[in-house]
Amino acid sequence: MKKQFTEVPEAYKITSPLHQKTYLVSGELKEWKGETTEVYSTISSTKDYKPTLLGTVPNLTGEEGLEALNSAYRAYDKGQGLWPTMRVADRIECMEEFAEQMKTKRDEVVKLLMWEIGKALPDSEKEFDRTIEYIYDTIEDYKQMDRDSAKFEKNSGVHAHIRRGPLGVVLCLGPYNYPLNETFALLIPALIMGNTVVFKPAKHGVLLLSPLLEAFQNSFPEGVVNVIYGRGRVLATPIMKTGKVDVLALIGNSKSANAIQANHPFKNRLRLVLGLEAKNPGIVLPDADLDLAIDECLSGATSFNGQRCTALKILYVHEHIVDKFNKRFAKRVDALKFGNPWEEGVKLTPLPEPGKPAYIQELIDDATSKGAKVINKKGGKTSENYIFPAVLYPVSKDMRVFQEEQFGPVTPIVSFKNIQEPLDDMAESNYGQQVSVFGSEVKTLAPLIDTLVNLVCRVNLNSAAQRGPDVYPFTGRKDSAVATLSVHDALRSFSIRTFVASKDTPYNNAILEELLDKKASNFINTDYLL
Repeated sequence: MKKQFTEVPEAYKITSPLHQKTYLVSGELKEWKGETTEVYSTISSTKDYKPTLLGTVPNLTGEEGLEALNSAYRAYDKGQGLWPTMRVADRIECMEEFAEQMKTKRDEVVKLLMWEIGKALPDSEKEFDRTIEYIYDTIEDYKQMDRDSAKFEKNSGVHAHIRRGPLGVVLCLGPYNYPLNETFALLIPALIMGNTVVFKPAKHGVLLLSPLLEAFQNSFPEGVVNVIYGRGRVLATPIMKTGKVDVLALIGNSKSANAIQANHPFKNRLRLVLGLEAKNPGIVLPDADLDLAIDECLSGATSFNGQRCTALKILYVHEHIVDKFNKRFAKRVDALKFGNPWEEGVKLTPLPEPGKPAYIQELIDDATSKGAKVINKKGGKTSENYIFPAVLYPVSKDMRVFQEEQFGPVTPIVSFKNIQEPLDDMAESNYGQQVSVFGSEVKTLAPLIDTLVNLVCRVNLNSAAQRGPDVYPFTGRKDSAVATLSVHDALRSFSIRTFVASKDTPYNNAILEELLDKKASNFINTDYLL
């Protein structure tokens, strides 16, 4: 699959590589003079294909990782630091300052999103804007949480002032497919609740954090946010072995999460906030609106080349309509436009991982050797940085593409006769994030929905799986997630209920009244935030 070279528009050209020479620790952008790692894009900026050098990042050692950890540890100071004891309004002020500074870096971040991970221009802009919106939504929800807790309760002669308090030091590891949005979906609620953070960006999508380092430095007290670069294993292993990490916040792979957790000496103390892999199915019933089902399955399976945990990664289509569905779906996939992220109308873009086309080809070869066929004409055609989405049918359980989360451009289709077949597969699966169901007969849908809600955490009716809106719970069963990430739920995931109790006596009541009157305590107050 050869693609005619198109000139890079002036606004998106990489005029000179971005050499990130500093890392953020203890409120200081420390210069790194050691080994660096080159960051390449699989997008070529020349007619003769070659990867584009985007810049370099520090390749820190475990020593620098521990330096960052100790910075966060000191800033939290076992719950006695400035940040965890700060008034809610003051933490919000820091977060608002960060958001305002972040907004000035939109063009730089969007440009790097396109080059680093191959995300289309509209989606890159949407990721940035959605992240800003997420910050402000989190602030508003935190204000409401504070309003709701700004009161005393009384039960059995005991007054209680109940709020949510921070957990401690958070190690935050983000993903490459949403290196800004999903990373900040961990980072922002963790910070605003009073935790301190050590943050390591993903391997792909690492440079796009560089424009934001100064905003972190300027907006938060010393040691509250620490940003380090390098290999996850080299940095995370010694950090976890200290036992000083209170929360592991990771969006990625369950094997990685298990390996990192295993290094912590006090596992009963370690809280987990994990967004992991999924194998979300689409189930197309015989009475489905086929036009709608094809539209949604196309979007669900191919958006950002299927590199989303929320992608539809396997389609079950009823045998009565499977031939009709396959013919139309395959034709629609072949009509998708491939090109560079800034090209008009592009739907498929270069893959950021150099080894991904070869992996997808392995899945295709394995499936075809066991009886599947590539049913779309362009399926499996390759270029230097892409493999065109292959639609595979019929797919069986012994194929790798049935079992593995492909996280790339290949769509397996399974025909079913009885609805119990996909239900049994989902029950046996290691994953349980979402499902999409396409149908119209209520008598069929009602019992199906009642079962599906116990197999996954979100049932999408006649629509593709997705994360948003961000106010809705985002979580999963089994190996798909630990804890819940929505605007509200994330604040709860990164905090714990804590309260002051006081027996209802004149002596105690007088003390409480004076505490409230003099506003001497950051915890005991009933100041409603506007």
